[in-house]
Amino acid sequence: MFGSVGPTELILIFIVALLVFGPKKLPEIGKSVGKAIREFKKASEEIKGRIEEEIQASEIKDIGKDIKAEVQSLHDGIKKELPTSPLQDLRKDIASGVESLKNETKKDAVSHETGEGPKISG
Repeated sequence: MFGSVGPTELILIFIVALLVFGPKKLPEIGKSVGKAIREFKKASEEIKGRIEEEIQASEIKDIGKDIKAEVQSLHDGIKKELPTSPLQDLRKDIASGVESLKNETKKDAVSHETGEGPKISG
């Protein structure tokens, strides 16, 4: 408990304290020392708990960064393997179809204005 202080040393310390402070003051001093030691232990545990919380928070942040990096690498790998999704291909096809319809509509409008009708081959 006290490190290298054994029972013989404790008895010697008690006798010296008894001689210095007297038998009436010794219980008060013991009570004060006990209270100080308890407060010191309590403060030490509180500081230790705060340090552990900070370490855990730091570890959680590091784990979060690692997870984000892994998700990004998976996302990049998927993009590399599947450069375009079927939905993107469908959107491109629809956009090109809409563009060709616009072009045909413009041609029909121009030919209608110039008096040319649609050419019918037959």
